[in-house]
Amino acid sequence: MRQGSDLQDRVALVTGASSGIGRATAIALAQAGARVVVNHRAGGDSQARAAAVVEAVQRLGGQAVAAAADISREAEVEHLFEQAVRHYGRVDILVNNAGIEHPAPVADMTLADWKRVIDVNLTGHFLCARAAARAYESQPADPARKGLSRGNILFISSVHELIPWAFQVNYAASKGGLSMLMKSLAQELAPARIRVNSIAPGAIRTAINRPAWDSPESLARLLKLIPYGRIGEPEDVARAAVWLAGDASDYVTGTTLFVDGGMTLYPEFRGAG
Repeated sequence: MRQGSDLQDRVALVTGASSGIGRATAIALAQAGARVVVNHRAGGDSQARAAAVVEAVQRLGGQAVAAAADISREAEVEHLFEQAVRHYGRVDILVNNAGIEHPAPVADMTLADWKRVIDVNLTGHFLCARAAARAYESQPADPARKGLSRGNILFISSVHELIPWAFQVNYAASKGGLSMLMKSLAQELAPARIRVNSIAPGAIRTAINRPAWDSPESLARLLKLIPYGRIGEPEDVARAAVWLAGDASDYVTGTTLFVDGGMTLYPEFRGAG
């Protein structure tokens, strides 16, 4: 673990941390010195994957603990934060990462499809942010951090908070809502020295979008949308998360950092003006 980091011994809770961006972010925060709560869903193979993340952190000399919770359920979110405080004594950083997709043409999209995505991607992020704000305002301030943030909330959004996405109206709506949730919370919580920001990843090599990159043909089509010429890796997002979670970005709040290789530059318009 990195000695002397401004994340040293701080406590970070990462939702959806058993795979993909959440996994990479949990490990990167631990490498920067944070003690990490690795949230995962109960059931399936999620528990085993979360345990593997904890083991990876421990092999690197860091501290981590796994904690199951469905973030769309209020009682489970409250219990998640209680577990974190019980284990580490406090929470300093929330990385609101958990998210799902249920694509369908709008005529075929069921209300259950709509609600499940909104419940996890938007309501779940609200529930976790509310729990974090309550924790930050109630726990004793660290005198060594006078003048710096009392707490940090970081949302993992998507380029689709900006770019419309046909056949994914539930997902795009959840991310558009997340943008205003983040900005409104940042405005409200800044006087309490609580920082709130987002990272909006573009195409990242994770399981959730495997069909877009797991064949040469699919990857070639995808790269036409990325001016930088490569697909992103989970670690690209994780490094941005470490910066936004740390004191080097202490004057940054209410902003979205796009980690997308230029996807939001609409490269299909090159030469068309």
